[in-house]
Amino acid sequence: MAEDFVIEMLHITKEFPGIKANDDITLQLRKGEVHALLGENGAGKSTLMSVLFGLYQPEAGQIRKNGKEVAIRNPNDANALGIGMVHQHFKLVECFSVLDNIILGVEPNKMGFLQKAEARKKVMALSEKYGLRVDPDALVSDISVGMQQRVEILKMLYRDNEILIFDEPTAVLTPQEIDELMEIMRGFKKEGKSSCSSPTSSTRSWRWQTAAPFCARASIWAPWTSRTPPRKSFPA
Repeated sequence: MAEDFVIEMLHITKEFPGIKANDDITLQLRKGEVHALLGENGAGKSTLMSVLFGLYQPEAGQIRKNGKEVAIRNPNDANALGIGMVHQHFKLVECFSVLDNIILGVEPNKMGFLQKAEARKKVMALSEKYGLRVDPDALVSDISVGMQQRVEILKMLYRDNEILIFDEPTAVLTPQEIDELMEIMRGFKKEGKSSCSSPTSSTRSWRWQTAAPFCARASIWAPWTSRTPPRKSFPA
């Protein structure tokens, strides 16, 4: 039933000149589950996630949230619906501090005056709650890639996103950082947040055996098949 799903992407088709990246794809995400999108590079996983976040507009199909059709024309629309995304290539300003990056675009203010102390308090509370352990005053240019990813995660949490998209989240992480990310995602699951992750197929990827213990379901993208919504979906 539609009400079982917090997000439904139904019969999504996305084309670029000379290529059909997504062909009649259906993806359904339940509240509080971790859903893995598995497939080779070029299978269209990142494209589908970009459609959900409003970076691309599909040629066909519809998106529903809690059973109601929604229009996601851009990332601001996605954020307003509680949808956040951590991109494979982080969207951070290197010369800004961690705190400034997290609140960029949604800075709290009172009568036109920036309330940075209020923002810091919320960021530190979120960091502590989810074990992210960031230094809000550090420059992004001075922190590790794994810590930059945590800043991206905090950007989602600061905006109160409940649907969390991770595009190839382990591609640039060390094995230890991958283990730490898995713990963070387990915390999201316990909180009832819904996560959708598209791991890379490289040898450093979030392998299926790593994801299986806490993924509720998975979908396999097989580019040699077509018009099979979803390509293949099964319980983990």
